[in-house]
Amino acid sequence: MANLKKLMAGAMALCMAGAMFASCGPDKKGGKEKQEKGSDNSANTIRIYTWNDEFKSRLRNYYPEYDKDKSGFSVDADGTEKVGEHEYLKDGKEIVWVTTPSADNAYQNKLDTDLEGQAKSSEKIDMFLVEADYALKYVNGPYAMPISDLGITDADLADQYQYTKDIVTSSDGVLKGVSWQATPGLFAFRRDIAKDVLGTDDPAEVQAAISDWDKFNAVAAQMKEKGYFMLSGYDDSYRTFSNNVSQPWVDGDKNIVIDDNLMKWVDQTKEYTDKGYNNGTSLWADQWSADQSADGKVFGFFYSTWGINFTLAGNAKSNDLYYVCPGPQAYYWGGTWICAAEGTDNKETVADIMKSLTCNKDIMLQITKDTQDYTNNKAGMEELAADFSSEFLGGQNHIAMFVDAAPKIDASKIGPYDQGLNEAFQAAFKDYFTGTVSKDEALANFYTKAKEKYPDLNTPA
Repeated sequence: MANLKKLMAGAMALCMAGAMFASCGPDKKGGKEKQEKGSDNSANTIRIYTWNDEFKSRLRNYYPEYDKDKSGFSVDADGTEKVGEHEYLKDGKEIVWVTTPSADNAYQNKLDTDLEGQAKSSEKIDMFLVEADYALKYVNGPYAMPISDLGITDADLADQYQYTKDIVTSSDGVLKGVSWQATPGLFAFRRDIAKDVLGTDDPAEVQAAISDWDKFNAVAAQMKEKGYFMLSGYDDSYRTFSNNVSQPWVDGDKNIVIDDNLMKWVDQTKEYTDKGYNNGTSLWADQWSADQSADGKVFGFFYSTWGINFTLAGNAKSNDLYYVCPGPQAYYWGGTWICAAEGTDNKETVADIMKSLTCNKDIMLQITKDTQDYTNNKAGMEELAADFSSEFLGGQNHIAMFVDAAPKIDASKIGPYDQGLNEAFQAAFKDYFTGTVSKDEALANFYTKAKEKYPDLNTPA
């Protein structure tokens, strides 16, 4: 989610913090589904389903066939993008966005209903966006078109990171989506706090101090002694654990399986809460955001690509406050994939959008230069990493760190139920961390919520 920027392109600067951070992280804003007006003539419209504004911005700024003049596209001095009542491509096709917030599976529910009615509808869905936490649900279903059917070849996709293809490859080996971004994670730490507690803010030395979980926990104790928090809240390290599990959430018999690594997160977070190593916040909460500013007392935050240049930069409100390092464990967080809907009557346009935004090296390089979003092109990122400097990170070359981290990502344990189960697990154990319920009660509450969300799954008797 995801996803402003103390970047080099003013038009894209810090502007998208509110709209974009949720692209790769959960959308917590709520709200009703929004369909932006368009023609009912399906062949003359491109209807795109999404949950926030991130892909809209990518298409508006980087798809060569987007008609900025006819769409009334402009960017305010603060970077806020504006468009007219209708948006168009240069061939006259109108873009219709159908936007539904992702929280509590609302986006998936809307998408499921409309995809099911695709064959009979006069308003065809042409493209839809998915996240890693539920991509396989659509990839293994009947509604996402094979990429090869769009004329996009293996050669076109050769420079994309393999894990970004694995996430949208069906059980029978068919690729059904593409992404313009890769989302390896790092640990962003406060330079001033590092100097105070560890005696240095050199990223290599800080990394040596927190290179595994035992060292990380030891530094957490040092932070407490000096009046700081190691982490802001209960959820901050969750993705580092959840994206390093040894098995999927659900086995072949549809049994919910809680991986040992998830329970390690539970035990660590309970310890951090009880010992005052965290500040008792939750992701996206006001205090969590405030903890990232210079006034905060939190040492660091686990963030992937979008989080550093979008959310953290927006919340920090100043340059030179943070450096990044790999942290105790390699992980990824988030990402957005584009799928072509079966039944689209705009295959050529859909294919061109997907190919332009995910296979064109020049376009992807420009996205990274403008936004510091880490794009899904190995050659381009390696080229950029040779000489890159982030103004927000005090001149640090974090792109080089992402280049090193991205090949280590293992997405083999993802499944179609991940969003709902991850959300339910975190919510249930928050009550345990705060002392409202016991660990066993939290576990029972999780199973109850999981069964409500997914009645087809099995929970322990």
